[in-house]
Amino acid sequence: MNQERLLKVLVAPHVSEKAAMAGDFSNAVVFRVVPDASKREIAAAVEKLFKVKVNSVQVSNVKGKLKRNRFGFARKPSWKKAYVNLAEGHDIDFALAD
Repeated sequence: MNQERLLKVLVAPHVSEKAAMAGDFSNAVVFRVVPDASKREIAAAVEKLFKVKVNSVQVSNVKGKLKRNRFGFARKPSWKKAYVNLAEGHDIDFALAD
């Protein structure tokens, strides 16, 4: 896989109550990813950037919500998220600010 592509696959960590529960119960981390990313690309990107071992990846396409504004209705953009299950003993800590 192209190393430059791997650096662009992960957009941001997704922080929500459901993501926190996934991290507590199954040692999983949730990321927003580019819509055309595959599971193999996501796993390789996480292993390269954070130096952890990935057990599995589950992806979900999130449909954009329909919102109302003064011009009528508009749809928020759809996006893709990935649940990355880490191996036992591996962890990603986003709270570190160096």
